[in-house]
Amino acid sequence: MSAFVIWPLARLTAPMNPEVIVTNLKQRFTGVSGTVNALLPVQARSLNLAYFGSDMPGANLAAEQCGERFARLTFWQALRVSMSRLPDGRKRIWHVRRDPEMMLAIFLRDVLRLPIALVFTSAAKHRHSGFPRWLIAKMDGVVSTTPEAASHVPNTSRVVPHGISLARFSPPPDKRTVWARSGLPGQFGIGVFGRVRPDKGSDIFVDALLALLPDFPAYTAVIAGLCQPQHEAFKQALVSKIAAHGLSDRLIFLGEISPDKVGQWYQNVLITVACPRYEPFGLTPLEGMACGCAVVASDTGAFKTIVDEGVTGHVVPTEDVNALVAALRTVMQDPERAMEMGRLGRLRVEQQFSVEREAAGIAAVYAAVWAKSTAPAN
Repeated sequence: MSAFVIWPLARLTAPMNPEVIVTNLKQRFTGVSGTVNALLPVQARSLNLAYFGSDMPGANLAAEQCGERFARLTFWQALRVSMSRLPDGRKRIWHVRRDPEMMLAIFLRDVLRLPIALVFTSAAKHRHSGFPRWLIAKMDGVVSTTPEAASHVPNTSRVVPHGISLARFSPPPDKRTVWARSGLPGQFGIGVFGRVRPDKGSDIFVDALLALLPDFPAYTAVIAGLCQPQHEAFKQALVSKIAAHGLSDRLIFLGEISPDKVGQWYQNVLITVACPRYEPFGLTPLEGMACGCAVVASDTGAFKTIVDEGVTGHVVPTEDVNALVAALRTVMQDPERAMEMGRLGRLRVEQQFSVEREAAGIAAVYAAVWAKSTAPAN
């Protein structure tokens, strides 16, 4: 049971009858964790919400801000409150996002016969293998994050793009001067955010910047993200390559950045790069745009939907270093234009990709599930 945060019973506050239980059983903070973390405080403003899983700042914030509308549960508390319907006859919803969470919820509903309904969020842009397809088919409601993801999930209830917190990710007062607070060389920063490993395209970013930095002495590049032990050799090869080009002081690995500091680093850089080889959705372009960055991204995830080509940034073919170099050169040579792209990017996120919009879309799925599963109140 190490995946569960075991809270004392005294920490269980109202609502004792939460309408929705959100799960997040991954100990490591991932993209899925980030989505849950951002959504919890927003959803708890309008729903009686409960959460069990790994500790996250968003759960703490929801508990502080939403009081009686939010509860943090142990697994056993979640099991106990799920043994009966809500007072008005609705089934309590369990919102799950990973295969193990689906497996657990199906066991509770179909084996233990708990009166719960299951909602799953699907982001994968490929056909699932047999077992996950079977799990997803058992869901009462499915949220897909893109139309492409929905095309692989026949029982999609609604397409709801991911959103981000506009408070946590916001522009600095002055993009022209903010890089100075980083303490790193140059006048402007370029950053890539995410884990250091091949599928995230860390090597593609390095190769592109090795070609560009000699021509742009005002810029320094940073790579912010955790490198797990199995990818350490991959990282060290990149470090050696950078050193061989004499650019170790201008192409810098920052290591893992804590969630509460990531927004500041997005503020610091003028340009955010997202060049993974594959991404189901991908939040980094949104986070960068929300912080006033121009964005150059590879053609994967939802990046073509997120980036307004030529207006807020550029999308280039996946794994194409030359195309990435060309797009970045265009943006880097005109910092004022890059700042305008960042300004327009912030507006685009405000209008289309806020976490409030995501929460509203998910709430509509919950409402549809409840409409199908409500029994007369006793």
